[in-house]
Amino acid sequence: MFCGQCMDEPCTCDDTIGLIYAVDFDRTLHSGGLSNMGAPNIKLIEFLLDKQKNYGAKLILWSCRCGKDLRDAIDWCRNYNLYFDAVNDNLPETILRFGENTRKVNADRYIDDKNYYPNDDIL
Repeated sequence: MFCGQCMDEPCTCDDTIGLIYAVDFDRTLHSGGLSNMGAPNIKLIEFLLDKQKNYGAKLILWSCRCGKDLRDAIDWCRNYNLYFDAVNDNLPETILRFGENTRKVNADRYIDDKNYYPNDDIL
């Protein structure tokens, strides 16, 4: 499998250290949508905090929100001690590695309520 961290195929790095997680906000970090903040997804928040603190993970808030709605989401996350290394953008080291800022946010793991990972047998 191609690794977004070491850029090797197969991966030659320890895949638990220093991963980049791009995480959605609405219906992922909380149960509500854009117009209403729902209950926090404590299990996910604790997972991300653990990865950040104990495994050197980088976190990107990856959301369709913008303006005041995005600021509200960032403030909401801070209430749970969740701080991001980037918001709707690539990490500086990723931009440096690729030589420019790609439109797609680069991460090792994407966490989103709309994720879909097809099985090989249905492709």
